Amino acid sequence: RARALLQQLPPQDCDERYCPDLAEEERRQLRAFSARRRREALGQGLACPVPGPCHGCPCRKCGRRLNKGDPGISASRLGDQFWHPSCFSCHFCHQPLVDLIYFQQDGRIYCGRHHAELFRPRCASCDQLIFMEECIEAEGRRWHLEHFCCLECDVPLRGQRYVMRSGRPCCRTCFESLFAELCQACGDPIGADSEEVTHQGLHWHARATCFCCSLCRKPLRGQPLTCRRGRLFCSDTCGLGQDTASSASDSSDSAFASAPSPDS
Repeated sequence: RARALLQQLPPQDCDERYCPDLAEEERRQLRAFSARRRREALGQGLACPVPGPCHGCPCRKCGRRLNKGDPGISASRLGDQFWHPSCFSCHFCHQPLVDLIYFQQDGRIYCGRHHAELFRPRCASCDQLIFMEECIEAEGRRWHLEHFCCLECDVPLRGQRYVMRSGRPCCRTCFESLFAELCQACGDPIGADSEEVTHQGLHWHARATCFCCSLCRKPLRGQPLTCRRGRLFCSDTCGLGQDTASSASDSSDSAFASAPSPDS
């Protein structure tokens, strides 16, 4: 219940004490925003048997009939309407409303979190509402200007190239040093700006010098291929030829793996 309350009624949405880094103007806007929501939208549902005058009326959400004496939920801000207890949920996230606390907007009920997000964007980093005139929008989410930074080194990324990692931005330097896959051919990291080809869980640069037949060096992008022990071949003939060469010289595999590509 406590976790659900924190999710549905974030304290930072209504109490400036949970937002210590806000500027004074942002604090003023938060106070006004919270007071307006309490005044115009906040309510608490009432659990009671459906009264006789409402016998046969449809549930506001699912439309199924409610009979006299059935358990129901009423919401004073929405008039003489009733819901099944399981139907009294947020219009956006569909979670049952903890303690029947709701916010109404245009005839619909919401949890506090998603009602607030009808009017203000929420920072994907600190989970606070954004009252600044400017914010950063990326990947369908919003951030405070100072919170859009690398998840590893905290360098600000405003106006910079970045890579999303686990839903958070990562600078190119950290991505390439910590998360980039290594090319199966040349052994170098496959950078954020590099085209990548994958096959059977292995990774290559998409350039012709890396993604090519291990024997005849024919480029394989868009071509049929076979894979043997992590090596690519344009045909079974080249694959069998590589096996013959390997049995003749045990050093051929290691020599190929360590040789730099012409672009290195």
